[in-house]
Amino acid sequence: MSVYAGKKVLVGVSGSIAAFKVAGWVSTLAKAEARVSVIMTNSATRFVTPLTFSALSGEKTHVDMFDNESGESMAHINLGRDADLIIIAPASAQTIARLAHGLADDLLSTTILASRTPVYICPAMNSRMYSHPATQENIEKLKKFGYHVIDPQEGMMACKEEGPGRLPEWEQVDDIFQRALSRQDLSGQTVLVTAGPTREPIDPARFLSNRSSGKMGFALARAAWRRGAKVILVAGPGSLPTPGNIERINVQTALEMHEAVMQYAEKSTIIIKAAAVADYRAKEVASQKIKKEAIGTSLELEKNPDILLELGRKKRDGQVLVGFAAESSRLIEEGTRKLQAKNLDLIAVNNISSESTGFEVDTNQVLLISREKSENLPFASKEKTADLILDQVVQLVAKETISAN
Repeated sequence: MSVYAGKKVLVGVSGSIAAFKVAGWVSTLAKAEARVSVIMTNSATRFVTPLTFSALSGEKTHVDMFDNESGESMAHINLGRDADLIIIAPASAQTIARLAHGLADDLLSTTILASRTPVYICPAMNSRMYSHPATQENIEKLKKFGYHVIDPQEGMMACKEEGPGRLPEWEQVDDIFQRALSRQDLSGQTVLVTAGPTREPIDPARFLSNRSSGKMGFALARAAWRRGAKVILVAGPGSLPTPGNIERINVQTALEMHEAVMQYAEKSTIIIKAAAVADYRAKEVASQKIKKEAIGTSLELEKNPDILLELGRKKRDGQVLVGFAAESSRLIEEGTRKLQAKNLDLIAVNNISSESTGFEVDTNQVLLISREKSENLPFASKEKTADLILDQVVQLVAKETISAN
């Protein structure tokens, strides 16, 4: 079930050409089973009709504070009071100025002033308007008032100018809104996640690697951030976007990943080692591309450090260590052996023999083994699997906390 399901989301739309993009946001929220209400300023109706938002949300769109037809005399109170989340997008320079100066001269500004619900403001306007000292001063005021301001993107504007002021795409704000609606049971935790493969060079053109896409590790990083954690993501090569407001360290080789992990491990309270690290690397790396005619039939290898084993040996009291194992047979036996040998608190065993689980797919089904029990998680998306794994991690953190006290 989506985190949006059953949540009341109020979307405020002000006068900007970017209003058409927010129609897509409302549609996405409604499809995720959120209960979406929309307030439009009069200027916004010049770009998109209220009927469009009503059709997409399935609810009446509110424009006039003194709308006699709605039969609701206290809309400016009830809409904000009942909402779990308020999003103002696009937020024009005029709307930002209204809110910064506490004005209550239209339904949107009045509703925001009367509400104590978390408000997320997404500025969108001409880049010169956005960069103007008055607008920047108003944005700083909003932040001091406790509003959450999401910075606009840079790029070509509708006015053919380039610069900051573009409304972000939904994919760039979705994590932020989901965090606002998610339980914050990892608040105060620092979570170190590794993801993806490593590449061990043979020469400038060739390398040893594996089929890991990094999707499971990225899903875990995203889920941990949504649940309130500070997340450090050490990522092998790949093209997946960085989720949320996460510190990302890009690496290529196992040695680089080892160095990065050891640098951040000590200050992390939870470590989730989801990366598929190459076991071996070429003993000698050619500085120039080896010609096809000169390639031999054997390649001398040397062993890479076992990062998870080293983390287990160095694990301090109160720290939770989670490993991953890719297996095609004897899942429970191999998982239990690795759990014990590497001093893990939890291990997630992937069955890579199935086409719908393991590498390069969006779904997964893992065997989760702790020191007390083993459990087959249901077949689900990697996003859902990440949350199920973190549910177990939260329980382990609670046990560690009790033991420490």
